[in-house]
Amino acid sequence: MMTKKPRTIPASRFFPLLIIFILWELGAYFSLFSPEVFPPPSRVLKTALELLVRGLPPGHGLHLHAVYSLLRVSLGFVIALALALPLGFLAGWSPGFHRALNPIVNLIRPIPPLAWIPVAVIWFGIGLKSSSFLIALGIFFPVLLNTISGVRGVNPVYLDAARTLGAGEFSLITKVLIPAALPMVLTGVRVGLGVGWMTLVAAELTGVRSGYGLGFMIMTARDLGRVDAILAGMAAIGLIGYLMDRTILFLERKTSTAS
Repeated sequence: MMTKKPRTIPASRFFPLLIIFILWELGAYFSLFSPEVFPPPSRVLKTALELLVRGLPPGHGLHLHAVYSLLRVSLGFVIALALALPLGFLAGWSPGFHRALNPIVNLIRPIPPLAWIPVAVIWFGIGLKSSSFLIALGIFFPVLLNTISGVRGVNPVYLDAARTLGAGEFSLITKVLIPAALPMVLTGVRVGLGVGWMTLVAAELTGVRSGYGLGFMIMTARDLGRVDAILAGMAAIGLIGYLMDRTILFLERKTSTAS
């Protein structure tokens, strides 16, 4: 019996990125641009290590900024899923509910989450509540729309076969509808999480009460004129976002294979 080897990421995929870093480093070395305005990767890496130890502001380590940002995005993520998934399955299952919900979604969905920042600050103040609200907005609509599409895209043959075998409505939903729609739902979660992560950083730029957050750290570095610290914070944001995306993509592939 052959065992399936785990999927690995080929090292060649990172070659273009490595070439960019090398050219970037050489450009700074030969003074093709100012290292103060556009610090080379070696300096950004050194600054990132410094931020882990000393922090910015002092005592506020880079890892703690990342933890607080992840806590905010996790809370918004839970809120968005708690609202989007039931509404999405209901709208996908019931044509009447879908017709009622569709105009509301199409009216609010084009408004970018960043446009809600002033309203969020007025409603919830500066802090966890306003950040969670903005993140939930960013995640909500991709999850909702993909859930609706996933449910409506389930092959009717599967549903008819389950009914023929005597499945009730609850069994039909939990054992046929949800598993069949799950890959599409996870695609929406993947897109929504990326939007929510970008929204979180923008929300932190408006201010946070705790003094922690990657966006807050970048704003502090901007006030100090520390371009190297800004780029180190941006690199941390990109790396965390990449890891989250790969995690959801892994789950998406698993469910697609299982189905």
